[in-house]
Amino acid sequence: MNALADKVAQEIIELIDSDKLVLPTMPEMALKVREVSEDSNASIMDLGKVIGHDAALTARIIKVANSPLFRAPREIEDLNMALSRLGMESTANLATGLAMEQMFQATSDHIDKRMRDVWASSSEIAGICHVLCKHYTKLRPDQATLAGLVFQIGILPILSYAEENPALLRDSINLDMVINAIHPIIGVKILSSWEFPQELRMVPIDHLDFEKEKSSPDYADIVTVAMLQLWAGSSRVASIDYSSVKAFSRLGLDYDIEDTEAEDLSEEMEAAMQLFS
Repeated sequence: MNALADKVAQEIIELIDSDKLVLPTMPEMALKVREVSEDSNASIMDLGKVIGHDAALTARIIKVANSPLFRAPREIEDLNMALSRLGMESTANLATGLAMEQMFQATSDHIDKRMRDVWASSSEIAGICHVLCKHYTKLRPDQATLAGLVFQIGILPILSYAEENPALLRDSINLDMVINAIHPIIGVKILSSWEFPQELRMVPIDHLDFEKEKSSPDYADIVTVAMLQLWAGSSRVASIDYSSVKAFSRLGLDYDIEDTEAEDLSEEMEAAMQLFS
């Protein structure tokens, strides 16, 4: 990282640590959904009442429930049918993730495009996470999906800072350097402030620890493999030695993306990647 990018990165971290650059807050709908889902006395009907107040979110939940991923025996026509099909925990996680899309917007065209690109790639990776989790682990696919949706959440404050300080980050190369250097740290801060489940809070950092040793796969492993699968062959991962990435073996997959069993799931992967688009 060059001197300017390093200076800006340090400045952003200091501003966040001193509460002068406010971390993004979870959207109100996501907060309401989580509140209901964590209430031991709440029913799936209570969750439906909360989601039902948001027509766009309701439509997205119904779309997800009708996805080939869930293989509904008949078409899901309304929110209650969708909730019955998905269950309380899965619906809550999906609704939480989907409600976050509104956060990925900015007033300047350049930053707005960047934010939308981050959401688009996170959405695709989230879909791949769902499929990988379902077929190669005993973890929860809805939790893996949420991990994919939020693993880049730390980019948001950096882009917000860039929007307020265009002179410092007018060069996209510098902006990319700052993002790559500090978004994982900021992501953990955000997910911790949102009181996300412990197994998800460290995903922004842990998914980049390619050589970590563990006895069984976790959600960070799923995000790692999904990310490397989506970006295989691109400049974003050109410097990564896939053979050194331990997450592949923990999921029982070959690191050679072209030969991996996951290719057999290409149709399901394609459907999953379109879930949040």
